[in-house]
Amino acid sequence: MLPLLLLLLLLCFLFSPPTIHSLNQEGLYLHQFKLSIDDPDSALSSWNQRDSVPCSWDGVKCDPTTLSVTQLDLSNTNIAGPFPASILCNLENLTSITLFNNSINSTLPLDVSLCRSLVHLDLSQNLLTGALPHTLSELPNLKYLDLTGNNFSGQIPGSFGRFQKLEVLSLVYNLLDETIPASLGNITTLKMLNLSYNPFFPGRIPPELGNLTNLEVLWLTQCNLVGVIPDSLGNLKNLKDLDLALNNLYGSIPSSLTELTNVIQIELYNNSLSGELPPGMSRLTALRLLDASMNHLTGKIPDELCRLPLESLNLYENRFEGELPESIANSPNLYELRLFGNRLTGKLPKNLGKNSPLRWLDVSSNNFWGEIPATLCDHGKLEELLMIFNKFSGEIPATLGTCLTLTRVRLGSNRLSGEIPAGIWGLPHVYLLELVDNSFSGSIARTIAGASNLSLLILSRNNFTGTIPDEIGWLDNLVEFSGNDNNFNGPLPQSIVNLGQLGILNLHNNKLSGELPKGIRSWKKLNELNLANNEIGGRIPDEIGSLSVLNFLDLSYNQFSGKLPLGLQSLKLNQLNLSYNRLSGELPHLLSKDMYKNSFLGNPGLCGDIKGLCDGRSEAKAAGYVWLLRAIFIVATLVFVVGVVWFYFKYRNFQRARAIDKSKWTLMSFHKLGFSENEILDCLDEDNVIGTGSSGKVYKVVLGNGEIVAVKKLWSGMKKGIDSGDIEKGQVQDSVFDAEVETLGKIRHKNIVKLWCCCTTRDCKLLVYEYMANGSLGDLLHSSKAGLLDWPTRYKIALDAAEGLSYLHHDCVPPIVHRDVKSNNILLDGDYGARVADFGVAKVVEATGKGTKSMSVIAGSCGYIAPEYAYTLRVNEKSDIYSFGVVLLELVSGKRPVDPEFGEKDLVKWVCTTLDQKGVDHILDPKLDSCFKQEICKVLNIGLHCTNPLPINRPSMRRVVKMLQEVGPDNQTKAAKKDGKLSPYYYDDGSDHGSVA
Repeated sequence: MLPLLLLLLLLCFLFSPPTIHSLNQEGLYLHQFKLSIDDPDSALSSWNQRDSVPCSWDGVKCDPTTLSVTQLDLSNTNIAGPFPASILCNLENLTSITLFNNSINSTLPLDVSLCRSLVHLDLSQNLLTGALPHTLSELPNLKYLDLTGNNFSGQIPGSFGRFQKLEVLSLVYNLLDETIPASLGNITTLKMLNLSYNPFFPGRIPPELGNLTNLEVLWLTQCNLVGVIPDSLGNLKNLKDLDLALNNLYGSIPSSLTELTNVIQIELYNNSLSGELPPGMSRLTALRLLDASMNHLTGKIPDELCRLPLESLNLYENRFEGELPESIANSPNLYELRLFGNRLTGKLPKNLGKNSPLRWLDVSSNNFWGEIPATLCDHGKLEELLMIFNKFSGEIPATLGTCLTLTRVRLGSNRLSGEIPAGIWGLPHVYLLELVDNSFSGSIARTIAGASNLSLLILSRNNFTGTIPDEIGWLDNLVEFSGNDNNFNGPLPQSIVNLGQLGILNLHNNKLSGELPKGIRSWKKLNELNLANNEIGGRIPDEIGSLSVLNFLDLSYNQFSGKLPLGLQSLKLNQLNLSYNRLSGELPHLLSKDMYKNSFLGNPGLCGDIKGLCDGRSEAKAAGYVWLLRAIFIVATLVFVVGVVWFYFKYRNFQRARAIDKSKWTLMSFHKLGFSENEILDCLDEDNVIGTGSSGKVYKVVLGNGEIVAVKKLWSGMKKGIDSGDIEKGQVQDSVFDAEVETLGKIRHKNIVKLWCCCTTRDCKLLVYEYMANGSLGDLLHSSKAGLLDWPTRYKIALDAAEGLSYLHHDCVPPIVHRDVKSNNILLDGDYGARVADFGVAKVVEATGKGTKSMSVIAGSCGYIAPEYAYTLRVNEKSDIYSFGVVLLELVSGKRPVDPEFGEKDLVKWVCTTLDQKGVDHILDPKLDSCFKQEICKVLNIGLHCTNPLPINRPSMRRVVKMLQEVGPDNQTKAAKKDGKLSPYYYDDGSDHGSVA
């Protein structure tokens, strides 16, 4: 009986209907959405049909009671494809859609208006194009609309004035044109209106915006605004943030703005405003930041302004006069005060900094006088002290020597005197110390050993004395040491040769003696050496010929003796002056040219073919030279005969060994080849070398079939007889080989250099690439042949390179980060088609790291490295985008990424500063035809967008390609067909006279 019962139970279990979990209708809609888009990172992997409801899916939120979908947030998931309004609008209770920072493309469809429940819509930082849908205003419940950072074009629809509940409207960084419509003044529910950084046609601020009485934030930065600021803005009683910067506004600041009693921040910088600051500013009791810099404002800085609880006051580059009110010293929150470039006089308030946490103080280029207040760093926060071009006198307060937060100190061109407090020399975070053109005395204190971050030490034209201390050689980051026109004495310290980063050493017009220290070959980055007008003697060391980047050498008016080193001939000097020394002997042949005729005056024993040198030679001496030449000829003939015999036997043995070695090569091909490794090996001689880099030599090899290839030869660290340092270098080069093979061996793209094959032996590795007839973009752009690159060619190169990088970032699985994007790694074929090359430090971006990986060392080249990479060693695609932005700025300006012309800046900072101060015409390469100016300016803006200091604000490479394509002649937008003026992107670039936006 029991077995029968068990059998019945088993049958019931086997034939009972299974439990079915069926996905509800809203889940099916979302699954349809998943199928309609591209999801390269599998961000939607949790969206499966095994669930009954989608409430547990990533990015989906439901009502806890009804389990109906209410919110969809897929920010930063890298999804791509058109916006599927027809699918999402079927979710009847969906109130919020957030797709921030993805690759949503195409146009925003008109049927988005069917999402009737929508309250929050955020599609910022995507690739949307076309016109703004006029139907958006039909969404009855919409309160938040953010379309920042797309490519929307055309005008803002007039229908936008019919929004019923809209509180936030942000259209920043698009391509919108026409003018700002007055109908926006009808959206009385608005609390935030942000239209900044759009190429609107020149137009006035609509007075109707004064009707937005609920408005708290009004940002109209760089909107091509003209005319006066309307009085009606004074009606915005709830306004907290007003930004009208980077426009062409003129006239006076309306007194109605003093009615904005809740305003916290007012930014009016970089306009053409004139007149005085309006009276009644004491009513702005909530004001924390006022930036009216770079205008034409006049009059005095009112005392009532300084009595406000300001945190930041920027009034630089105006025409203010008079004294700075004493009341500014009583402001309890003031941390930033920038007043440079005015006509202010008098003393600084003696208690300035005593009651406020000052961080940045810049009063340069005024007529201030008196002593520097001793209280500036009483709160221990001061970072920048900039007081150049004034009439300050007295000594530097000793209290500043204990201000350990200081990073920049510029006190040049004043009337300061006395000795520098010992603490100043050793401030640990200061990277710029400039004391030029004063009357300082005393010597450089040994405490300078503590200035571990010091890059620029500028002491010129003072009364400094004593010897230069040995501790100067401890400053590993020192790039410039200028101490000319002082009274320094004694020899240069031996330790100074340890300064491997040194680019400028200028100590002319002192009393230095002794000889040049041994080991100057370590100055690999030295660009300028000026030791003129001293008492330095001995021989000019042969090592000076190894300073490959040296282009300014002045050792005149010293006591150097002996012969000139032959290595001087190898230097590419723009200026050479060895006059008035005690040099003797024959000039090296390559220096016996008229271009150097003034470089060797005052050396009686020096002879050469330059007129005026060694005119007193006797005929007997000349005859002696003839006899010597005959003897040399006879000896040379004997040496030649012996050499030919020796070479014959040596070459025969070499050919035998080479024939044996060829059998040891291993060939790995990545494409169908029409040649063998033997053809490559037979051409690897010095006559075919076309380049030398850190990882090896590059040869041009002409094959038997007439085809040309480029061969990169890398040496491993396994050779016999090399030290540990060479082994380490070899390991690095092995990693270069592995990275190139791993990356290029799999890539097939027209804008990525083609790797034909690789050949290896135990001690040598060869990489065989397609040959690029026009070399690298960097070599061509920064040489005398730059004129060959007209704007259409440069634009084509930029677009080709962008498409290559876009392929690496978006189409490779997993994505690849190049890590060393620069103009020298963009190669050009015979038709100037561009290929991205040199993948020796490329890295695969691991999906588990969300596109970010930490590196042990910095890879990249100076001037191209993204700021966050240098500090965090975090690698992602945004680092490449910054580097590519620098390349775009090179193409537009013709400038190198780092140039002595820029001073302490790199190309990015120089461009931003020059745009702000001088305009775009001072940026563009004069070799380019002005008829392309509008197109060039658009590429300049793209470059600045790519080099945004914040990685999140940089566009993806896919978007960069899209923007560049729209610049092209076949894709001109409506705005491009009208005359326009470029307003520069504005960033706080850290320069002396930069504004904080």
